[in-house]
Amino acid sequence: MANNLGAVAQLLEASLDPRQNKQAELALRQEEKKPGFSLYLLQITASADFPYNTRLASALCFKNLIRRNWVDEDGNHKLPQDEVVTIKRELINLMINVPGGIQTQLGEAVSVIADSDFWERWDTLVADLVSRLDPKNPAVNNGVLTVAHSIFRRWRPLFRSDDLFTEINHVLKTFSTPYLALFEGLDAYIEENKSNKENLSQGFKQLELMINLLYDLNCQDLAPLVEDNAQSIANLLLKYLLYDNQLLHTDDESEAGLLEFVKAAIFEVLTLFVQKYSDVFEPHVGQFVGNSWNLLTTVGVETKYDILISKALQFLTSTTSMPEHARIFEDQGTLSQVIEKVILPNIALRESDEELFEDEPIEFIRRDLEGSDSDTRRRAATDFVRQLATKFENSVTQVVSQYTDHYLAEYAKNPASNWKSKDTATYLFSAIAAKGAATASHGITTVSTLVDIADFFQKHLATDLVSDSGVNPILKVDAIKYLYLFRSIITPQQWQEVFPLLVKHLGSDNYVVYTYAAIAVERVLAFHDSAGQPVISPANITPLAKELLEHLFQLIEKDPSPPKVQENEFLMKCVMRVLIIIKEEVVPLTDAVLEHLIKITRIISANPSNPRFYYYHFESLGAFIRFAAPANPEKLEQALYAPFTEVLQADVQEFMPYVFQLFAALLEANSSATLPEYYQNLIAPILMPVMWESRGNVPALVRLLSAIIPRGAQFILQNNQVEPILGLFQKLLSTKANESHGFDLLESVIGSFPATALEQYFVSIMQIILTRLQNSKTEVLQLRFVRFYHFVSARDDQGYSADFFIQVTDKVQEGLFTPIYLNVILPESQKLARPLDRKTAVISFTKTLANSEAFAQRYKKGWGFTCEALLKLLELPPVPVTRDDIITEHDVDDMAFGVGFTQLNTVRPRQKDPWPETGADLKVWTGKYLKAANTKHGGRINGFVQERLSPELQKILVSYMTA
Repeated sequence: MANNLGAVAQLLEASLDPRQNKQAELALRQEEKKPGFSLYLLQITASADFPYNTRLASALCFKNLIRRNWVDEDGNHKLPQDEVVTIKRELINLMINVPGGIQTQLGEAVSVIADSDFWERWDTLVADLVSRLDPKNPAVNNGVLTVAHSIFRRWRPLFRSDDLFTEINHVLKTFSTPYLALFEGLDAYIEENKSNKENLSQGFKQLELMINLLYDLNCQDLAPLVEDNAQSIANLLLKYLLYDNQLLHTDDESEAGLLEFVKAAIFEVLTLFVQKYSDVFEPHVGQFVGNSWNLLTTVGVETKYDILISKALQFLTSTTSMPEHARIFEDQGTLSQVIEKVILPNIALRESDEELFEDEPIEFIRRDLEGSDSDTRRRAATDFVRQLATKFENSVTQVVSQYTDHYLAEYAKNPASNWKSKDTATYLFSAIAAKGAATASHGITTVSTLVDIADFFQKHLATDLVSDSGVNPILKVDAIKYLYLFRSIITPQQWQEVFPLLVKHLGSDNYVVYTYAAIAVERVLAFHDSAGQPVISPANITPLAKELLEHLFQLIEKDPSPPKVQENEFLMKCVMRVLIIIKEEVVPLTDAVLEHLIKITRIISANPSNPRFYYYHFESLGAFIRFAAPANPEKLEQALYAPFTEVLQADVQEFMPYVFQLFAALLEANSSATLPEYYQNLIAPILMPVMWESRGNVPALVRLLSAIIPRGAQFILQNNQVEPILGLFQKLLSTKANESHGFDLLESVIGSFPATALEQYFVSIMQIILTRLQNSKTEVLQLRFVRFYHFVSARDDQGYSADFFIQVTDKVQEGLFTPIYLNVILPESQKLARPLDRKTAVISFTKTLANSEAFAQRYKKGWGFTCEALLKLLELPPVPVTRDDIITEHDVDDMAFGVGFTQLNTVRPRQKDPWPETGADLKVWTGKYLKAANTKHGGRINGFVQERLSPELQKILVSYMTA
């Protein structure tokens, strides 16, 4: 045991050394498969005998292990049951007793476990947490409350549901009373320790957690504990909003301390209460409005107060939506005070903003960008002005306009030294001009009728974009940002005039200026007018494309170190957009674009660090492949094979799902060719089970295999690789999350091999599917089975048919086909919604009526039922499906999900119609096909129509056959 512990600890230490990191991580992944590994990690994390960094690495390794291996897609535990029990029993106690940094990692692991097990499979957790709370010991409480917060904060973004409220009520029943008692006890503890810095800090850390928990417990509905104790809770919140103690002040002007975090958290809770529970909280709001007002007018400009100021402004913004509190701002004198004392100090550019602009430009952009989630003073102050303007548009516009004119006049007196006045004026004008929040796709979509957007740009901002010198770069950014913000409002004609100015600023030598230019260019190129036409015509971009792309690539590659190359995702997004816009016009630029994309792939593979950058990079590759590969398929296949296989050989987990999709897109671009030798070498590695362990790889690998199989069918048969592929199908079908991918793979196999090659496997395939259907009968699974039936039944040119399907099914169990056909295939076919799936079903049923011996001889009634189902498909719209098991993928814009599957939009799979010969009108094709079959079988079809169909159905079918 001790030896094993030491060996694991050595591997963890080696994983911290960049020279040994890769090997150590691979070795740890091997150890992971051995029983008891998770418990070794917990022991190392717990033991003070090991160095802090080793313990931290162990906690990190444990968290990642839990993320990957706690449950499978169907929610079953993957670790041995005894380990599951021990982890749940020991984890809370361990977390309470380790240092803060390690606590954070374990807290995330607890959150993952809670996602699947809380509360039914871990119903003792809340009682266990409560039992450890100690009113006199914040150090212990902080561990307990960190665990509680890591679990309860999961409720914040969730949609309301009965299960969610059952869970919340389970927590409140046990947690509410001790929580309230702890809050009151903490108040006394802080009072007793107001002169003891260490104890006071611990107490304030606990206070911050308790206020975060107050938000968690009330995020979905007002907890009875607040409703019943609203007065005492309001008193405590107000007390600590006004609290001050020199011992809690930080020396660093840029670093917020516990005092700021606690007050910011209080404002966050107050905003929640005002927005959701104003009926209960209304009597208490007034005192907070007055005090937040005082706070906003007395707190300094130092950046350590930014979080506090922005949360206070958000609170005031939310109270303004309540008529009784908005009234205090109605008077013009009060409004002037608000603008002067609160808005202007927080909208004005500070020295710290200028320093950020110069020293950390990418950070400046991320904070400043409209729609970013950073809490900045400027954004919060702007939102407050907009909210006031929704209530008192005329008076707010009037007051703000006076200040805007004042600052513009200041600037005009001495542009060189008073440039900040113009910056303030531009922000103020934008705040009153825009109505509502900006959207990521369209910017501001509604503006005030009391101001003129275009006029302000022409008079005050256009010159800053036209001038080559003498303009402060921040004013250039303001002008670009103005265009970006109001891009929906500016007319296509105006865009034609200003767009070249934006492109020109891509050539700026200032990082923020050229990046903002790239952001604006990208958004405008993506923008369409009300008729769906691009605002900037692709024809205007194509002549500039070579220069534009070359310039963007140079900016990206300026500093060749991996972190710097991928630092600026906005440049990469602009590259992507240009490639999407120019489409096939990229073909003449193939060599240059290919060279840059390969170079960037190789650089960032060494150390992927910015998921947004590499997402846009791979979308750029996708756009390039989509539009350039059809003209040069072999060239692109050859050129990209090496850099892509390097990614796979280096085991760059983050890139693999992207690379698999791009490999597939390359193959699909030239689907009729045979499989090149270098792709043949790819088959064996991607069939290895280890490749399929990462959930993010699965959809991309299925697509890649589905692209390889048709081109490499002969090679796969010769190398006996059909069986391993069918083994993968079986594994995929065994879980709800992957059953659709299993059918995709199976359909690719059946579509590419003749029946003779697969006959020996078909009974097993059918057994696997029918067992799964019996044990897990979901709507999606049934529909995929029905689609699969038609897929097989329609392919008579490959030796398949309805009779083939019947023969195989009855080998699984004599007579099994009849109930499956009557209870599943016939009724569920109506629910097939996608046009190609319905078309396949029509062809399948038509060929069954025309050619099936089983339906002609054995299933006479079945022939009639089949005809009825066929006519329903042709005459009626699809029946809506109740989706009971939708598997959601991550949103592309949510880039915090680590190694997952993100579909590349530029190379989304495009469905090919396997039956183009039917023409557009399926009724005509059905009639002709049945008529031809009737002739071939000596009038047999006509006989069946008379014997087996009702007069009504006879009439419809005959009308098809005689059309």
